[in-house]
Amino acid sequence: MPILKLYKLYFSPEKEFVKKLKNILGFVPGNVTLYEMAFRHRSVAKVLKNGTRSSNERLEFLGDAVLGSVIAELLFKHYPYKEEGFLTEMRSKIVNRANLNQLARKMGFDKLIRFDQRSVSIQTKHNSMLGDAFEAIIGAIYMDKGYNFTKEFLLRRIVKPHIDIHTLELTETNFKSKLIEWCQRHGKDILFELVENGEGESAKLFTISAVVEGEKVGTGRDYNKKNAEKLAAEKACETLAI
Repeated sequence: MPILKLYKLYFSPEKEFVKKLKNILGFVPGNVTLYEMAFRHRSVAKVLKNGTRSSNERLEFLGDAVLGSVIAELLFKHYPYKEEGFLTEMRSKIVNRANLNQLARKMGFDKLIRFDQRSVSIQTKHNSMLGDAFEAIIGAIYMDKGYNFTKEFLLRRIVKPHIDIHTLELTETNFKSKLIEWCQRHGKDILFELVENGEGESAKLFTISAVVEGEKVGTGRDYNKKNAEKLAAEKACETLAI
């Protein structure tokens, strides 16, 4: 084992954290600071010298994009004759918040997340915090090791042992129906609103907002209007903790 890795594992000030990461991820991280940030919830964000607050939110944004890209390529190759709508729905089943929460818990991320227990509700902890950390870790790995390493990590350590694509294919996850039924049960008005695209965006791209009681609770974008509505409904279900 290279000297630097030995140092991080056995002699560095972060050695206990690094050992836990190695047990969970299967490798010794390069830039440990990135992984510490990935497990730092906004409720305990560090205030930097320039006044900005450092939490896992930026890494979460990056990890979401990387994860979506890897899963999209996997499905594209796995289903060579399926249409775009099917691929979009399958990707949604894999990367939806409930599934990411479950994956994060299976891998033991819940034991590493730092958050303020006084300000974070149990509902937030169960509905989003774990999935947010999962995406942030993907972002940290990408920044630390690059895209190819991250892709291999996701396929080998996440998809292969934890995701049964065939079972997911047979599982019906209709977020739009789920959202509408929830609104009906609670007597709330729901509509899916077409949003005008920004300047320079393709006229073929549909942006749909799910609006509950006059408040936008989820937005989806796709080149197929029905798929955009499904994505908006999924985001709304996540926002409303349905």
